[in-house]
Amino acid sequence: MPDSAFALDDDSAYLRWRERKLEQTPTDLGALIVEVRDPRRLSDAERAAILERCRRANLAIYIGATGDDPDKEIPRALGASLGLHRLDHNPGADEDAITALTVQTDVRHRDYIPYSNLPISWHTDGYYNDAAHQIRGLVLHCVHPAAEGGANALLDHEIIYLLLRDQNPEFIRALMHPGCMIIPANRSQGEEIRPERAGPVFSVHPDGRLHMRYTHRTRNIRWRDDPITRAAVAALRSLLDQGTPWTLSARLESGWGLVCNNVLHTRTGFTDGPVPRLVYRARYYDRLQDT
Repeated sequence: MPDSAFALDDDSAYLRWRERKLEQTPTDLGALIVEVRDPRRLSDAERAAILERCRRANLAIYIGATGDDPDKEIPRALGASLGLHRLDHNPGADEDAITALTVQTDVRHRDYIPYSNLPISWHTDGYYNDAAHQIRGLVLHCVHPAAEGGANALLDHEIIYLLLRDQNPEFIRALMHPGCMIIPANRSQGEEIRPERAGPVFSVHPDGRLHMRYTHRTRNIRWRDDPITRAAVAALRSLLDQGTPWTLSARLESGWGLVCNNVLHTRTGFTDGPVPRLVYRARYYDRLQDT
């Protein structure tokens, strides 16, 4: 995909891309589901099917036959087979850089919502990372679902770009400003764990692919203080809150997973049963191969 599709001074390239995008992006989750035998050892046909769906919508749901097998090699091997290799060693992750998302109340995890049963609003993963460590690929693999809840809403970030650009191209210009979205420093017990990070919402990677960095939260975030940025953020929030024909909902069951180019997603609150909800999360600096 040429980066000119995302250049605000090239409407013809954008319109050609827009037409293709709307033709190929499904509004039915079923079109993005692939059944696989073992995610650790994808067949050529299974791999091709996952990547084909990710080329269309930047995401795919796989239904595997591994059930509640807790082998962390499942997400790792799956990611590697799809071109994902450079794992993000974020602070909440295990030593192998794969994060066990389950309710955790220890000092290291208790202040962070992903390790609770609370809902999580719209975001892309790693929005607080610096520019050199942006999360471009993401795998979620479910070992145990919650007794109730824990579903994800999903939305291709290229679609939200398209909808905003159709409303007003100046919204995109504002959201591409390098000082658009500021995440304050993270401090704990007087120690700075992460410095303040500023950056754009939308950016174009050197390979010409669109990247999005976003959080729907209203606390611990600052936006560039000018009228067009405020209008752009309001329009973006409105689209996410109201929903779109391309907003999908999925609840991962045991052996199921999500593979994506870090699309927008949420998580509903949940209630655990006798076996706690456990989802493995692998974040990558890579994008899915050939998507």
